[in-house]
Amino acid sequence: MSTMEAMQQLHAVLKTAETVLFTGPMDPDGDSIGACLALARATASFSGATAHVAGEANYRYDWMPGSETLLTDADLLAHYDVVVVMDGDRTRLTKTVTALFGSAQSTALVDHHRSSSREGYDTVILNPDSPSTCEMVYTMLDGWGIALDADMATHLYTGIIFDTGGFKHENTMAATHRLAAQLLDLGVKPAPIHAKVLHERTSGGLRLLGEVLGAAQFHADDSVVIGVVTEEAVSRLGIASGDTEGIVDALLNTSGVEVAVLVKESGDSAVKMSLRSKTRVNVAAIAKSLHEGGGGHVRAAGCRVPVNLETLMETLPGVLSAAVV
Repeated sequence: MSTMEAMQQLHAVLKTAETVLFTGPMDPDGDSIGACLALARATASFSGATAHVAGEANYRYDWMPGSETLLTDADLLAHYDVVVVMDGDRTRLTKTVTALFGSAQSTALVDHHRSSSREGYDTVILNPDSPSTCEMVYTMLDGWGIALDADMATHLYTGIIFDTGGFKHENTMAATHRLAAQLLDLGVKPAPIHAKVLHERTSGGLRLLGEVLGAAQFHADDSVVIGVVTEEAVSRLGIASGDTEGIVDALLNTSGVEVAVLVKESGDSAVKMSLRSKTRVNVAAIAKSLHEGGGGHVRAAGCRVPVNLETLMETLPGVLSAAVV
């Protein structure tokens, strides 16, 4: 099935559904939240379905139009006719959403991560060449003949700047800038969005950034840098959800560094990792090698590994150093 055919199939499914759940992965980011909110709003314009978005918006995204409608797992319905997984495959869903996915009459994937599998969905719209899922949603809505309003434009712009790092990552294309210009014409105000999504921190988050940078560990002739966020630091500084975003990019923006990793203790003897590379290392492959559920993009990836911090740090520097040789 071609991408265009898959888009039309999803449109037909959404038009006839009574209940639809749009969901990103656990700990949703700007692209997943923006894509879900935009597609849910669009669905409401052509379908009589009850459309819900799963997830919670931290302070970087709680200003977005419709963010107050996001539902925690405890508030979701017991069943949905359709579950659409966006910006991350079904292996990264919460336990509650995974169960809803399994019981749905129809399922779909809308994603741009090369590491995502096509298996297990009724409809798959997967474009690894797209800079963001939000750009894919724009193409989909345009094909469906749906005119964007200012709210949907804001949703999409948020996702685009998050996944392109404010248009500075190498995935940014000429078409990305052209689309951004169209969204600005629809009323998007870029300055406050950039500030909120990419730059602002809480006071605790600012202190955390300083601690992580100050204690950063360098390896492989300073071509690899690792930052660590401990549960003790999170508790002591009163860290808010969203405060760790951007720290790994600050680590990467160090002269001579090719690979940067932020390691965060995640409770239950587990750690979460965000990996970035500048020019040549495939960090999605590294994330996948560390855990089967890991993956993402060539230059930006992540994973959750069920080991404690001390155990991980015994092997992680060697794995990363070998990758930059």
